[in-house]
Amino acid sequence: MNLNFLDQVYWGNSIKSYILFFGIILLALIFKKLFSKIISRLIFTFFLRYSKEVKVDKFLELLLKPIEFLIGVIIIYIAINQLTYPLNLVIFKRTVEKVAYTITIIEVIDKIFLTLIIISGFRILLRIIDFMSHIFAYKASLTDSKTDDQLVPFMRELTKIVTIILAVFVVMGAVFNMNVATIIAGLGIGGLAIALAAQDTLQNLLGSFTIFADKPFVVGDLVHVADYDAVVEKVGFRSTTVRTLDKTLVIIPNKKMIDSPLENLTLRNLRRVKFSVGVLYGTPATTIKKIAKEIKAYLDEHHETSMDAIVVFDAFGASSLDILILYYIEIVDYDIYMKIKEEINYKVMEIVLNNGADFAFPSRTLYHEFGDQGIPLSKS
Repeated sequence: MNLNFLDQVYWGNSIKSYILFFGIILLALIFKKLFSKIISRLIFTFFLRYSKEVKVDKFLELLLKPIEFLIGVIIIYIAINQLTYPLNLVIFKRTVEKVAYTITIIEVIDKIFLTLIIISGFRILLRIIDFMSHIFAYKASLTDSKTDDQLVPFMRELTKIVTIILAVFVVMGAVFNMNVATIIAGLGIGGLAIALAAQDTLQNLLGSFTIFADKPFVVGDLVHVADYDAVVEKVGFRSTTVRTLDKTLVIIPNKKMIDSPLENLTLRNLRRVKFSVGVLYGTPATTIKKIAKEIKAYLDEHHETSMDAIVVFDAFGASSLDILILYYIEIVDYDIYMKIKEEINYKVMEIVLNNGADFAFPSRTLYHEFGDQGIPLSKS
């Protein structure tokens, strides 16, 4: 079989080079997913001792696409290197002090692919960080403490930011041949200007470290801050995410979380309930005493309230005789607290009505008087 036609040259490359170029790319398209799964499973074996509770499917879900991309970039680079001309064509030339500097197409392609390979490698590293944080988050959920639940996402973000900064320096040094040490030293001078420009951001960042150090609250706590009663969902670098009782998501800067007065409602051992019940004027004093006594006895016997309830005839209101009711609920969970409060309110209504009394409502009595000439004069 005559294979001399493979050596025939078109546009600076032989037919054999073109066949290798397209053959390598075709193999990449066919087998890159298979190779990605094999490599992902091999990497997973290094984390197996730490991740027995997490299935390999989660690991593959995170790493499959980044590894596929990396394999694709490497194989396309190998395929391109099978071609020669016109890739060696000079696209830039400059002479400085009798020294000629030239840039060819292949050099530009080399730098582009090197950049993509470095980025792909760090992208895989970021996905591994996500997987490790997933493992730590699962283990943190098994403990009683909520501090570790709060710390895991914070450390994940911190590690990923450091990794991204490292990736930028690696690209600058390996691809663009920059002196990274000089750049880092220069940042010390420019860092002051950056710090002044980003003062609020830095204060919020320091606020996040203060939150972790002082622990005024943890994820899941109900807090009152910035006029919101809300549950803490996440503490980030710049802000804290809370969800109000109306289920609205609110983002509060960390600086405000530590500078503003903050009430940790979850740490309360009791919830106070205080309100007045107004009964109609004309209700006998003995009836009011009996109502107050029965409500007090009910509150003292209730298994979810403390024994220091106060029920007294408090005031002569504008339209009612007011009975003050004050008690404490020992359950601090908000949903349970509301159900117990509702139960007690129904019982108070029942006691008032069973004693023949009734609830007052705002009212006004008008008295009409007539003058000497029969002109009505009104008094209220």
